[in-house]
Amino acid sequence: MFKKAGEVYVGGHFNAKGNISANLGAAVSDHIAVIANGSSVNTGANSNDYFRQWLAEGGIGYFTTIGKEKRQVLEMYAGYGVGSSKDHEQRASVYGYELVEAREMNFDKIFLQVNYSSTRKKKINIFGDKKELNYGTAIRLSRVGMKEFWLNEMVSPTEENYFIEPLFFTRMELLNGLQIQYTNGFNIGLNSNEYLKAGNSVFTLGLVYTFGK
Repeated sequence: MFKKAGEVYVGGHFNAKGNISANLGAAVSDHIAVIANGSSVNTGANSNDYFRQWLAEGGIGYFTTIGKEKRQVLEMYAGYGVGSSKDHEQRASVYGYELVEAREMNFDKIFLQVNYSSTRKKKINIFGDKKELNYGTAIRLSRVGMKEFWLNEMVSPTEENYFIEPLFFTRMELLNGLQIQYTNGFNIGLNSNEYLKAGNSVFTLGLVYTFGK
């Protein structure tokens, strides 16, 4: 959430389901910023649902501070991404896990996203030390389309879907420029597809570091 030109932020987040993500953003002017995100998911092969995915995306957008005290930030971004996923439905046996159905795809996506955040007027007191707290929400509309799709290693018809993805986050200052962030959210698929559907709810914990002017 940018407030002025020259700010740069880097972030890293993870959750218990094997999702690791990294974020980078830079405010190139007083109102224009660029962002880049990358993520990887790996549930491990020894499970009933073996899932691996990587995704890389980038975007450009507009940001501004609002309110009398400029404690609120509004951002709007548009971007493009590509990725690949492998989803194997398996069942346990005396010989290990046996494959039931294998689904693999390469995909791309375009997205529009609006972010809003607010910094708490009064800092919170933790163990005698005052910490800055901010919180906000992001709502993303994405179009995801399969470029290639294989079902049990056979080329199959592709699908596309539109997703609404609300996200809510809270950040607390640890040190100067370093914050801890808790994020939760979910997604809704608008098309009734056989395979390309909405995923699970998202809960992540991470660190965000901001520096620059």
